[in-house]
Amino acid sequence: MRNAALVLGVIAGVFGMIVGFFGYGYTAAVEHFGEIEGLAEQVVNVEQLRLLSPLLAIAGGAMARARALWGGVLLLGSAAGIYAGFGLNVFTIFPLSFAAAAGLMALAAGKPDEPKAHF
Repeated sequence: MRNAALVLGVIAGVFGMIVGFFGYGYTAAVEHFGEIEGLAEQVVNVEQLRLLSPLLAIAGGAMARARALWGGVLLLGSAAGIYAGFGLNVFTIFPLSFAAAAGLMALAAGKPDEPKAHF
Protein backbone atom coordinates (compact mmCIF):
# COMPACT_ATOMS: atom_id res chain seq x y z
CA MET A 1 0.00 0.00 0.00
CA ARG A 2 2.89 2.32 0.64
CA ASN A 3 4.09 1.89 -2.94
CA ALA A 4 0.63 2.66 -4.28
CA ALA A 5 0.47 5.75 -2.09
CA LEU A 6 3.85 6.85 -3.42
CA VAL A 7 2.82 6.46 -7.07
CA LEU A 8 -0.62 8.02 -6.66
CA GLY A 9 0.80 10.89 -4.62
CA VAL A 10 3.42 11.77 -7.22
CA ILE A 11 0.86 11.51 -10.04
CA ALA A 12 -1.53 13.73 -8.06
CA GLY A 13 1.24 16.26 -7.54
CA VAL A 14 2.16 16.37 -11.23
CA PHE A 15 -1.47 16.76 -12.33
CA GLY A 16 -1.98 19.33 -9.59
CA MET A 17 1.07 21.29 -10.76
CA ILE A 18 -0.33 21.42 -14.30
CA VAL A 19 -3.67 22.71 -12.99
CA GLY A 20 -1.83 25.18 -10.73
CA PHE A 21 0.33 26.53 -13.57
CA PHE A 22 -2.67 27.08 -15.82
CA GLY A 23 -4.65 28.65 -12.97
CA TYR A 24 -1.79 31.01 -12.15
CA GLY A 25 -1.31 31.89 -15.82
CA TYR A 26 -5.01 32.59 -16.25
CA THR A 27 -5.21 34.92 -13.25
CA ALA A 28 -2.01 36.71 -14.26
CA ALA A 29 -3.29 37.19 -17.81
CA VAL A 30 -6.61 38.59 -16.59
CA GLU A 31 -4.76 40.96 -14.24
CA HIS A 32 -2.48 42.14 -17.05
CA PHE A 33 -4.90 42.38 -19.97
CA GLY A 34 -8.13 43.01 -18.07
CA GLU A 35 -11.40 41.15 -18.02
CA ILE A 36 -13.37 40.24 -21.14
CA GLU A 37 -17.02 39.88 -20.25
CA GLY A 38 -18.29 36.37 -20.75
CA LEU A 39 -14.87 35.04 -21.80
CA ALA A 40 -12.17 35.86 -19.26
CA GLU A 41 -13.27 37.10 -15.86
CA GLN A 42 -11.16 37.24 -12.70
CA VAL A 43 -11.83 34.67 -10.01
CA VAL A 44 -13.20 35.84 -6.67
CA ASN A 45 -10.19 35.01 -4.49
CA VAL A 46 -6.95 34.98 -6.48
CA GLU A 47 -4.74 34.04 -3.54
CA GLN A 48 -6.67 30.85 -2.82
CA LEU A 49 -6.13 29.76 -6.41
CA ARG A 50 -2.37 30.16 -6.07
CA LEU A 51 -1.91 27.64 -3.25
CA LEU A 52 1.06 25.32 -3.08
CA SER A 53 -1.03 22.20 -2.48
CA PRO A 54 0.39 20.21 -5.41
CA LEU A 55 3.83 20.44 -3.82
CA LEU A 56 2.40 18.85 -0.69
CA ALA A 57 1.16 15.95 -2.80
CA ILE A 58 4.60 15.36 -4.31
CA ALA A 59 6.29 15.60 -0.91
CA GLY A 60 3.70 13.35 0.73
CA GLY A 61 3.94 10.80 -2.07
CA ALA A 62 7.71 10.73 -1.85
CA MET A 63 7.51 10.36 1.92
CA ALA A 64 4.79 7.67 1.90
CA ARG A 65 7.16 4.73 1.56
CA ALA A 66 9.48 5.61 4.43
CA ARG A 67 7.17 7.64 6.70
CA ALA A 68 3.62 6.59 5.88
CA LEU A 69 1.96 8.60 8.64
CA TRP A 70 3.61 11.89 7.68
CA GLY A 71 3.14 11.21 3.99
CA GLY A 72 -0.54 10.41 4.50
CA VAL A 73 -1.13 13.60 6.46
CA LEU A 74 0.60 15.66 3.75
CA LEU A 75 -1.40 13.94 1.01
CA LEU A 76 -4.72 14.53 2.77
CA GLY A 77 -3.69 18.15 3.39
CA SER A 78 -2.91 18.48 -0.29
CA ALA A 79 -6.32 17.10 -1.25
CA ALA A 80 -8.01 19.58 1.10
CA GLY A 81 -5.90 22.44 -0.28
CA ILE A 82 -6.65 21.58 -3.90
CA TYR A 83 -10.35 21.47 -3.09
CA ALA A 84 -10.21 24.79 -1.22
CA GLY A 85 -8.14 26.51 -3.90
CA PHE A 86 -9.59 25.16 -7.12
CA GLY A 87 -12.89 23.55 -6.16
CA LEU A 88 -14.20 20.34 -7.68
CA ASN A 89 -14.34 20.44 -11.46
CA VAL A 90 -13.24 18.42 -14.46
CA PHE A 91 -9.62 19.59 -14.14
CA THR A 92 -9.20 18.91 -10.43
CA ILE A 93 -11.07 15.63 -10.02
CA PHE A 94 -8.01 13.48 -10.79
CA PRO A 95 -5.39 15.23 -8.64
CA LEU A 96 -7.90 15.60 -5.82
CA SER A 97 -9.04 11.98 -5.85
CA PHE A 98 -5.51 10.61 -6.34
CA ALA A 99 -4.17 12.65 -3.43
CA ALA A 100 -7.06 11.63 -1.17
CA ALA A 101 -6.77 7.95 -2.11
CA ALA A 102 -2.99 8.01 -1.64
CA GLY A 103 -3.37 9.68 1.74
CA LEU A 104 -5.86 7.08 2.92
CA MET A 105 -3.63 4.27 1.63
CA ALA A 106 -0.61 5.70 3.41
CA LEU A 107 -2.52 6.00 6.67
CA ALA A 108 -3.93 2.50 6.30
CA ALA A 109 -0.46 0.97 5.83
CA GLY A 110 -0.24 0.10 9.50
CA LYS A 111 1.60 -3.20 9.12
CA PRO A 112 4.69 -2.67 6.99
CA ASP A 113 6.63 -5.50 5.39
CA GLU A 114 9.63 -4.88 7.65
CA PRO A 115 9.58 -5.87 11.31
CA LYS A 116 9.89 -2.22 12.47
CA ALA A 117 6.81 0.01 12.66
CA HIS A 118 6.58 3.09 10.46
CA PHE A 119 4.54 5.27 12.80
